[in-house]
Amino acid sequence: AGVHNIVFSSSAAVFGTPAVPLVVEELPKRPTSPYGESKLIGEWLLRDQGVATASSGAPLRHTSLRYFNVVGSADPTVYDTSPHNLFPIVFEKLLAGETPQINGDDYDTPDGTNVRDYVHVGDIAAAHVVAAQRLESGAPIEPAYNLGSQNGLSVKEIMDAMARVTGIPFAPVIGPRRAGDPDRIVATGELAARDLDWQNRYT
Repeated sequence: AGVHNIVFSSSAAVFGTPAVPLVVEELPKRPTSPYGESKLIGEWLLRDQGVATASSGAPLRHTSLRYFNVVGSADPTVYDTSPHNLFPIVFEKLLAGETPQINGDDYDTPDGTNVRDYVHVGDIAAAHVVAAQRLESGAPIEPAYNLGSQNGLSVKEIMDAMARVTGIPFAPVIGPRRAGDPDRIVATGELAARDLDWQNRYT
């Protein structure tokens, strides 16, 4: 199709369950879910195509942006309705008069619930623009960047905050663990800050 620059939407899931407090790009990739595995394969395909076209007149330039837990809305008309994301799931349950569920409370974290690195969709979008501009201009770019905040919040902490800001008190139902869910995954984002003007403009 004549495409020579690609920004790929990858995921923190490529790392699986890292045994470090802050994830950096060089960490071994050990996905524990089909989703994470598919994202890693996508990164490999781009890498291989880049190698295959390196000596051609139109080499493929690419970078993979590894999202951590994307939340929020940069515009009220484009809001998160995903049936798989924590925030819209909780809001929908509360609006329906139902009780949100936590999937497992026996993880190796301070309160027993998963710790995740939540980043705002507006910040993610801004990083994509800069990545595309770097590719288009021919500027140096890394094969992958972690888009993280360096701060982890547990699912219970998120639930407590939602009860507080909505004014709807609730005690989450504790359900079974989901297969492949790591205890904690938080990234530094330093490489993306250096090259992609990555900032957490939204808390």
